[in-house]
This record gives sequence, structure tokens and C-alpha cells, in this order.
Amino acid sequence: MSSADTRQADLSASVQTALKRGDPRGALALLRDAERATPDDIALKMQRAMVSRAMGDLAGSLEALDEALSIDPYDYVARLSKGALIEKTSGERAAAAAYQNALALAPPDSELPPALRGPTERARQIVARSMEAFEAHLLSRTNAVKAELSEAARRRFDESVGIFSGRTKVYNHEPLLLHYPQLPAIPFYDRSLFPWLADLEAATAMIRSELDGALVAAKDNFAPYIAYPKGTPVNQWGELNHSQRWSSFFLWKDGARQDGACKLCPNTAALLESLPLSDQPGYAPTAMFSALDAHTHIPAHTGSTNVRLLCHLPLILPGAARFRVGNETRDWKMGEAWVFDDTIEHEAWNDADELRVILIFDVWNPLLDLGERELVKAMLSARQEFFAD
Repeated sequence: MSSADTRQADLSASVQTALKRGDPRGALALLRDAERATPDDIALKMQRAMVSRAMGDLAGSLEALDEALSIDPYDYVARLSKGALIEKTSGERAAAAAYQNALALAPPDSELPPALRGPTERARQIVARSMEAFEAHLLSRTNAVKAELSEAARRRFDESVGIFSGRTKVYNHEPLLLHYPQLPAIPFYDRSLFPWLADLEAATAMIRSELDGALVAAKDNFAPYIAYPKGTPVNQWGELNHSQRWSSFFLWKDGARQDGACKLCPNTAALLESLPLSDQPGYAPTAMFSALDAHTHIPAHTGSTNVRLLCHLPLILPGAARFRVGNETRDWKMGEAWVFDDTIEHEAWNDADELRVILIFDVWNPLLDLGERELVKAMLSARQEFFAD
């Protein structure tokens, strides 16, 4: 132990001895003397904050914490302690901002010392309550005006309130392959952009019938959707990698028509061919039956590019099943399809006791004009050519 460490240990022991004998002023005097010798020692400031609080001098304790933070603004314990003091003197709402600043610096839970776990959890709860109260206040003051908006505008406004209050986050495009600029980050697109949705939904029974046939005739061809090679980082896909809990039966895959599968489902294939499928040789379209086992969760992830969107049509729904895109979560309902941007973070749950199956396929983003679609196809083909060697 260095001489400095020895002095610090001796001082701490003397301070504790003074506190135990009921002499906090003596402990404070010891710390003040030590601070005059080493004014930039943050540990002394933190001890003074502790002693001052024990004396009931909350203002003095807050002053010591502010001095500590002037030395190291990123000290988590000092920021957390400051939040607790503000909570004690001014209440939860006033403390929320200080706690939020502290939590931004918090180490991972696995690295938190036991003594900090309780205070950290309390800080989280207070920040969450403050955000919820702020959001409720904003909504109560805007409800009258919001009533005049369309349903889509109300949803958009409500999401903005959640973001403004800090309760929810902003979700943007996070494509794995290609980001096409100046396209809006819309989680679920308006149905009016896809006049063919009604025909698709009307064909639900026919598609379900062909799915049932495929489940019997080609059950072994329902392969794990996630299949990373050995040695590849699997990140969030550890539980589903090479697992039949999420399996798929492809009608089109990366732009290639799967003739055997389409032969089993000829009417479904013909219907899909009549739709504006995203035609990108080597990349799209992809169309498949996606089967999710009972009580299985597909973790949050993003797709390849925002030049195309994904359509979901539920075919087998044995019970509750949910789907989230960005800040919006919906329940699947039989006979109802939707189109969404999968480059926005999304995830799915099958909460039922049996298998859930949906039809998934990709279509061109309707906000791209025909010329842009051709340019995108040419660019992706050029990419394949470039990396062919």
C-alpha cells in the first residue's frame, strides 16, 4: 500500500471513529483539514457529503457533491447521491432529471456493487414515474385538439408525446444492406397505398388450404429461418439459430422462384405474381410461410433495405400473437394484412399454445418511382458483379 493510500485509510478510520462516538462535527473538521492539503481529492468530497448528510446538513452535502462533480462530472456515485438528495429536499419530480443524468452513466447491472443496486433501481422507478406523469399531463392538455385529427395523425402525435416525455425512443431506418435516402421511417404503411390488400385478404382461405397441403406434403422443407454457420457471431439469435421453433417454407427466396414449393401452392404463387413484388435479382423477392412455435419470441432485429416493404397475412392463429415495429405493437387478426418497413426495429411473439403461421412477402416501397426501381436493380446487380470475384 502506498503512503497516500495509508493516509487515506487512516483518515477514513478516524472519520468513522468520530462518527461512532457521536462527533460528526469532529469528523467534518478532519475532512476539511485533509481537503486543504489535497483539494482535488474526490474521495474526500464524497466523505464530506456523507458526513454532512448524517448531520442533517443537506445543503452542505449537496455542496460537497457538486464539488466532487466539478472534479469528475462522470462519477456515477456522486450523481446518484445528488439525485437522492434532491429527492429528499424537493421531491421525486425535481429529482427525476438528476437521476436520469446519473443513469446515463450507470455501469451494467452485472457490474453494479451490491450497495448500489437498490438506489439504482429506485432511480429507474422515479425516472419512469416522472416520464409517465409528464406524458399523461401532455395528453390531457392536448386531447381536445387531438380529437379533430385523423386516426393516423393521432397515432403519430401520441408517439411524439411518448418520445417527448422520454418514455419511448426514436426508431429510424437501420438497414443491413442498403439505405435509400429521403424515404420516411414509417412503421406500418397506410393501406390506401396498397389497393391489392383487399384481394389478398379475400384469398386467405385459399392460401390457408394450400398451406395445409404443404404442411402435410413438405413438412420437412420447413427449415429453420435462422441458420448461421458454426463460428459466426449469433448475437440475439442464440436460441433460434438452427431451431425449428421458427421455420420457413419459401415460395421465392432471394429473387429465385422455388418451383417445387410453388407447384404445391399454385394459386398462392399465381396471386403473388400478380402483386408488385420487389424484383431485385439475387436479393428479392422473398415470399414464404413463416411458422412460429408456441410461446416463442423472435427478438428485435432489422431487415436489409428500405427500398422494399414486407407484407404479413396471418393464416394460422391459435391464440394471442403480437408484432412490434418501432413504438407500435399490433395483434395479428385473421383476414387482416399489413405492410411495414422491416428496416425499423421489430420483433414478434406467439403467446398461444400452438403453432402460428403467416405468409410473408416483400413489395416495392410505393414511394419509389418506376425509374428509381430500375436504378436500384441496376445498382444491386452491380454490387453482385463487383463482389463476384
